[in-house]
Amino acid sequence: MGELLSKFGYSGFFGIIWGFFLIRYLVFSGITFLIVWVFWGKKFSHKLIQGKKPEMERILYEIRYSMLTFFIFGLSGIFVVWAKVNGFNRIYDDVSDYGIVYLIFSVIALVLLHDVYFYWTHRMMHHKLFFKHFHLVHHKSTNPSPWAAFSFHPLEAFVESGIVPLASFVIPLHPGVMIVFFVYMTSLNVLGHLSYEFFPSWFLRSKFTNWHNTTTHHNMHHKYFNCNYSLYFNFWDRIMGTNHEKYKERFEEVASRVPEKMGGE
Repeated sequence: MGELLSKFGYSGFFGIIWGFFLIRYLVFSGITFLIVWVFWGKKFSHKLIQGKKPEMERILYEIRYSMLTFFIFGLSGIFVVWAKVNGFNRIYDDVSDYGIVYLIFSVIALVLLHDVYFYWTHRMMHHKLFFKHFHLVHHKSTNPSPWAAFSFHPLEAFVESGIVPLASFVIPLHPGVMIVFFVYMTSLNVLGHLSYEFFPSWFLRSKFTNWHNTTTHHNMHHKYFNCNYSLYFNFWDRIMGTNHEKYKERFEEVASRVPEKMGGE
């Protein structure tokens, strides 16, 4: 990290960070959109949760705000780099400083911290004092596409970008851990906004899997606004009683659908 900074400077490093977020978005959202929405859209039509797709105008809206989000994320990344260079956070470069076991643990810890952070900041942004100014942009996508995963107002983008800077002040983090975290976070975020349900119908009936959220879970949040606030795991929605009362019923209805047979078959 230090070598890159000395070579490119803060402005160049900002470009690297912004480019990373942009490429990550284009790869995950773009490939998913092309495969599920474009190439195999008719084949998977029975998996479309709300039974319809958003207009192209809404998709372009999601992409525009996502571009702005990555600018905010880039600034957050530069802050993390600056804090590291000046010894204010706990970012480290040498894996041997803490070992492989801790490296793996820190990935899990960062995901769990983000799950807590997301739930409570999400609840905060749904408060009437903040919703219009922070979260309304994202909720204009009542039937989201994969491009909506990072469609945030700049104020929400600032809040969303806070998890890594804050975590880096609390626990030692290797740059590789942050990259793994960003990849995991993006994949689950895109999945949550996919609007197609690919989890099996038994998923919420099994004690081994029902703790994990589904695409239907977040899709219902976009549709109804006042429920299903959690990100990766369903723990906080259960603890706080914020799961939609018909979440399981709706999930099984969507996940159990089968393709319509062609006439004459």
